[in-house]
Amino acid sequence: MARIILIETSTSLCSVGLAEDGVCTHYKESPEPRAHAAMTAPYIKDILDEAGLRVADCDAVCVSKGPGSYTGLRVGSSTAKGLAFGAGIPLIALGTLDILAAQAHDALHIAPTAIIPMIDARRMEVYTAVFSPSGEQLTPTVSMVVTPDSFSAERAAGPVLLIGDGALKCRDVLDPQGDRSAAPRIRFVGECPRASSMAALAEAAFQAGRFEDTAYFEPFYLKDFVATLPSKKLF
Repeated sequence: MARIILIETSTSLCSVGLAEDGVCTHYKESPEPRAHAAMTAPYIKDILDEAGLRVADCDAVCVSKGPGSYTGLRVGSSTAKGLAFGAGIPLIALGTLDILAAQAHDALHIAPTAIIPMIDARRMEVYTAVFSPSGEQLTPTVSMVVTPDSFSAERAAGPVLLIGDGALKCRDVLDPQGDRSAAPRIRFVGECPRASSMAALAEAAFQAGRFEDTAYFEPFYLKDFVATLPSKKLF
């Protein structure tokens, strides 16, 4: 059994937690969007202080590795690597879509035939994959522009659950008629991944010895970062 620091900064929500034996016992999230750089480290200190612990008293640090926000992933990974290296404890990394798939079990009391996590990648593009109801990833993680034909096979077999900060923007495309029946074929849950949903996955990774090379770990960006300047600064 392990005591693990949890860090989730892959989307607009910054959250951290402390897990013991696969259960999140302390948790904190920022009410302000994109507060990662300012709040991640202080929040970790807060939850450790609440538990009366130091980083060195923990068995590992677990971070959401992406895909997601480039800046958020950089903040999370650099914080996690610093804690792990400084305390001499292992680093664990979990896929953001895996975290959302685990979170889906608490989102709605339904038994979907498929869980489809969606991370917003701007416009109608999302980072996504198809998961089984038990949380097993069935398709590769991809960057996809959502169209009316997306996930047609899963929707036909339905019901399916779409969860993530990219889910609600797809409602009008995937469900233009607005199915409001008691048992809709597709349901949308618009929420960000949370550190509290990492606890059981982090414990399983720890017990299996699935650790990262702390010195060389990099987040899973999926797409290259492209920096842009506001138009008023171009000239």
